[in-house]
Amino acid sequence: MGAQRRVLGRGYAACQPDRGAIRLRPGVVDRCDALCGHVPRLSLRPKVSPVAASPYRLTRRGLLAAAGCAAIGPALAAGPWTRDAYQEAMRKSGRPTELTDAQFNAIQARKITAMRRIETYLNDRFGAADPAVLRAFQEVPREYFHYLYPDRRSQSGLAYEDDPKPWALGYGSALSDYLGQAYMTQVCKPAPGDVTLEIGTGSGFQSSLLSRIVARSYSIEIIEPLGQAVGKIFAPLGYDNVETRVGDGYFGWPEVRGGFDVIIVTCAAQYAPPELFKQLKPGGRMLIPIGQPFKRGQLLYVYTKDEDGKVRSRKDVGVFFIPMTGTMMNRPKPASPAAADPPAP
Repeated sequence: MGAQRRVLGRGYAACQPDRGAIRLRPGVVDRCDALCGHVPRLSLRPKVSPVAASPYRLTRRGLLAAAGCAAIGPALAAGPWTRDAYQEAMRKSGRPTELTDAQFNAIQARKITAMRRIETYLNDRFGAADPAVLRAFQEVPREYFHYLYPDRRSQSGLAYEDDPKPWALGYGSALSDYLGQAYMTQVCKPAPGDVTLEIGTGSGFQSSLLSRIVARSYSIEIIEPLGQAVGKIFAPLGYDNVETRVGDGYFGWPEVRGGFDVIIVTCAAQYAPPELFKQLKPGGRMLIPIGQPFKRGQLLYVYTKDEDGKVRSRKDVGVFFIPMTGTMMNRPKPASPAAADPPAP
């Protein structure tokens, strides 16, 4: 999701300032919680022993769990998701890497726990987890998206961590924490037949999730080297309904005829860009963080457009995302914004 240059360090978990007071916790969202997107500094991680720190450590029980996970895991166009399938997809995407069987199985074992954590969180937050959202998380292999692009280095062993957090991708962008992504995916209510647009491709994970639910998933990334690299990762997974491009998300994707059922913005805007409202279909939903750059008080707004074209908005939760760059940074708020467009907090 989203992007900012030279903010996140390489190879470390990215976290928000004073993260303990505002992070998402499984099953709980209160007035202090925030969705972790792109954040301005690194976490302070305690020193631990090499064995304890290893993301690949696996017990006999974990091996049995991993075997069960493989049986119900994601099935791609080319077959089931195995270590060989992972390595082949990484090679085809231009990111060759190697994993041992033990390392791959350790990741799959952690996924089982992470899936339970996601389901519990969504059940507690919404009353019930959307089965389509859970299926998408089960199908999309998150370890494939853990990659540090400037260093050309996979970080697959970091996937499905016990303490969900954003992870640096390079170029100032991050792979958002999986609870935050699950939350935003369920809020936008994707449905079969929908056409979606994401502003801020980042790792490509969010667009991949949506692609498992909707008819077609579009995504725009403003950082050219990241957008070009990530644009190559979908085909090896068989995700042929994802289309990306490098560009300024302020203007949306007007060439897509008919517009979008869902628009999800993953960077903080000072106001909602008028072009996005124009491209939102009647009956459509748009999620966008609105607030001042690098300041507290950002809020996730949910916009809906009725069949008559009237736009309504509601405040959802407090968030903290990096700013929307490009045109948003130098164009003042239009004199006649959409009727529901609120001022930045």
